[in-house]
Amino acid sequence: MTRPDPAPPQAAIAAALRRERTRTGLSLSEVANRAGIAKSTLSQLESGAGNPSLETLWALCVALDMPFSRLLDPPHPTVQVIRAGEGPVVASAEADYRATLLAAGPVNSRRDLFRITSEPGRARDSDPHIPGVVEHILLAAGRALVGPSEEPVELAPGDYISYPGDRPHVFEAVEPGTWALLVVEYT
Repeated sequence: MTRPDPAPPQAAIAAALRRERTRTGLSLSEVANRAGIAKSTLSQLESGAGNPSLETLWALCVALDMPFSRLLDPPHPTVQVIRAGEGPVVASAEADYRATLLAAGPVNSRRDLFRITSEPGRARDSDPHIPGVVEHILLAAGRALVGPSEEPVELAPGDYISYPGDRPHVFEAVEPGTWALLVVEYT
């Protein structure tokens, strides 16, 4: 059974961007400038329009000094089940790479949990995230080159790697059906 692609989480992203920009006291122009995007693009995103790429959203998180998961603002039920193929998905504009938020860290914790799916083709090159970020990846299926951009490591199913996420890094699937568990730890 094929599941339809989940709806993009634009409304949650729009609310979170407005909330976080207000928290920082920065203007629309200042946040857009820091993120390297047009002011009109940020205005559209804050109004719930557009379909932002993973790269744009990460740039905004760096500009606002916030964890990525705050953009998706998930509810915090006692028991939560997210079936494979479900959950809030954000896609890369540059690679066949998707990140699904599985669990955002509670306020007193600084870690988020994602399911990453990727297909061979183009690597997902990530710019540095906010200072102190460490990424942990456990490869579940397929094969991938993962880690610091200058020295990625090939992972097979069951392999684990951690590396500084505040430096350029990469995730490149080398086999079809590659997926992994990603934990982003903020210090």
